[in-house]
Amino acid sequence: MANTMKLSDAVTKEELRALRKKSDLRALATLIWNWGLIIAAFAVAIVWPNPLTILAGILILGGRQLGLGIINHDCAHHAFFKNPKVDEFVGHWIVGAPMNISLPAYRAYHLKHHKHAGTPQDPDIIFVKNYPVPKESLRRKFIRDLTGQTGFRDTLRKIRGFRLSRNWQWLAFHVGLLAVLTSVGAPWAYLMWWAAELFVYPAIVRLRQIGEHGTAKDRTSLDPRLNTGTTVAPFWQRLLIAPNDVNYHLEHHMFASIPPYRLKRLHTLLSSRGYYDGFDCISRGYGDVIRRAVRPDTPDMVPAE
Repeated sequence: MANTMKLSDAVTKEELRALRKKSDLRALATLIWNWGLIIAAFAVAIVWPNPLTILAGILILGGRQLGLGIINHDCAHHAFFKNPKVDEFVGHWIVGAPMNISLPAYRAYHLKHHKHAGTPQDPDIIFVKNYPVPKESLRRKFIRDLTGQTGFRDTLRKIRGFRLSRNWQWLAFHVGLLAVLTSVGAPWAYLMWWAAELFVYPAIVRLRQIGEHGTAKDRTSLDPRLNTGTTVAPFWQRLLIAPNDVNYHLEHHMFASIPPYRLKRLHTLLSSRGYYDGFDCISRGYGDVIRRAVRPDTPDMVPAE
């Protein structure tokens, strides 16, 4: 029997009011956690330089580069700090500049995704429209990401589109980062940032995109339970590949104004009240996401359950 429960039946207005409440303390803690991990990734590799600490640092940096982008996303929705002006400043300067993301430009782009999710007008549909894909196709995509082919392509696009008047904040970040690392006697550590952005970040972004909409059962539906997915991820995956509660994407599409640090609570409420019953929209970790991204008729694959 089809689940006909309305969203208004699953969560009350009072609960939504509480969930929409922003917390400067939690927003600041999220911001400090992300930048703290970035600093720690560099610091550990510099103090104890060896292949293991450098590789670990690069992996952490790749996840936190996405983390900066996610905070930029949350600020674009004015769903992070209480004061919209603080969101504008943090989103554009503190987290947007290192990733060369203009907050106003990203907001204009991203709101089209929310308005047209899954339709031909969705600017993000190109990233997920062909999923599920053959197993070999998915393997080739991740090989391109992990060997730097995707990262070099995207970086060359950034360089070709560079305009000092528009992108000087990005340039300033890199000059500043190199200057700081040089001042502590480790200019070589600057390459860790680029190694992460070229070889790790693209694969994480792809995995995130697949988990958000690539595993959806009907991307043309207006029901988020059919056109969007959530991934319940363990701590290590949230540390490395799903920062800042980005894995609760289905809940974000339902209520974009709810701060990211309250999306888990919303997910728990809706799950406990049966709102997802009958809908195959929840993945159990990113291994499950990968299984769902592969066509069931592909030989030697493990079907999604």
